[in-house]
Amino acid sequence: MEKKDILKKIKKIEIKSTILSNTIFAGEYHSCLKGNGMEFSDIRRYSQGDDVKKIDWKVTAKQGKAYIKEFVEERELPVFLLVDMSYSDRFEDKKNLISELVATLAFSANKNGDRVGALFFTEKVEKAIPLKKGKKHILSIIENLLLYNPKYKGTNIKEALRYFGKIFKKRGIIFIISDFLDNDFEKEIKILKNRHEIIPIQILDKKYDAIPKGAIFSLEDSETGEEIIVETLKNELSLQSLQLKGSIKIDINDDYVKALTNYFRKGKKI
Repeated sequence: MEKKDILKKIKKIEIKSTILSNTIFAGEYHSCLKGNGMEFSDIRRYSQGDDVKKIDWKVTAKQGKAYIKEFVEERELPVFLLVDMSYSDRFEDKKNLISELVATLAFSANKNGDRVGALFFTEKVEKAIPLKKGKKHILSIIENLLLYNPKYKGTNIKEALRYFGKIFKKRGIIFIISDFLDNDFEKEIKILKNRHEIIPIQILDKKYDAIPKGAIFSLEDSETGEEIIVETLKNELSLQSLQLKGSIKIDINDDYVKALTNYFRKGKKI
C-alpha cells in the first residue's frame, strides 16, 4: 500500500473513531474506567490524630518510632494497548477491525485525559510505544499499527504479558487485543490483575468455525506453515474458536460498537 493510501486510511479511521469516542463512549468510558482507587504515595512519621490503621508496622519496628503510609486518590489511569500482530490476526478483515478498535479506544482514552501507550507482539515483543497524551500521539500509534511489518509469524501471549509486567509497574488499564489462538497464558493474566485492570478483547471469525462436509481439504497453519490434510466426507469438522472466559468477544462480521458500548455502560470489571 502506497503512502497516500495509508494516509487516506488513517484519516478514515480517525474520523470514524473520533465520532464514536466523542458520542457513544464518552460518558460510559469516563464513569467505567476513571481512576477510582487509592494509590500509595509516601511514608512519614506518625502524628497525633493520624489513623492508626495506616501505620506501617514493618517500618515502625525497624525504626523504633511509628510511621504511617500516605495514599493519594487515583485521578487518572494510563491506558496500554497490547496488540497481537501474528499472522492469524493479519487477514484483511481482522486487521481492519483491530485498527478501528485500537483507534477508538485510544481516542476515548485521550478524550478522558489519559496517557496512552501500545505494545505490538507476535511470538516476541516487537515494538513498544511509550505513554503520551494528545491527538498527534494517537495518530502515530494508528500509523505504526498499519505500517508495521512483523518479524515473526507466531503468537506468544505469555511472553508479551511477562515483558509488560516487568517494564510497567504503575497501575493502569490494559486492553489485550488478540484472537487468543494460544495457550498457557492464564497465569500471567492473573498476575497482572493484581495491579492492573485487564480487559481482553477476543477477535473472532465465525465463518471459520467449521469446515463443511463432503470433501478433502489441505490446510496450512498461517503462523507455523504446518500443512495437514482434513477429510470431511461424512461430517463437518468443528473449528470452534477458543472462547476466552471473561473477554469481550467481537466477531469481524458483527458491530464492535455494540460490544464495547455494552461493556462501558455496564461498568463491568473483567
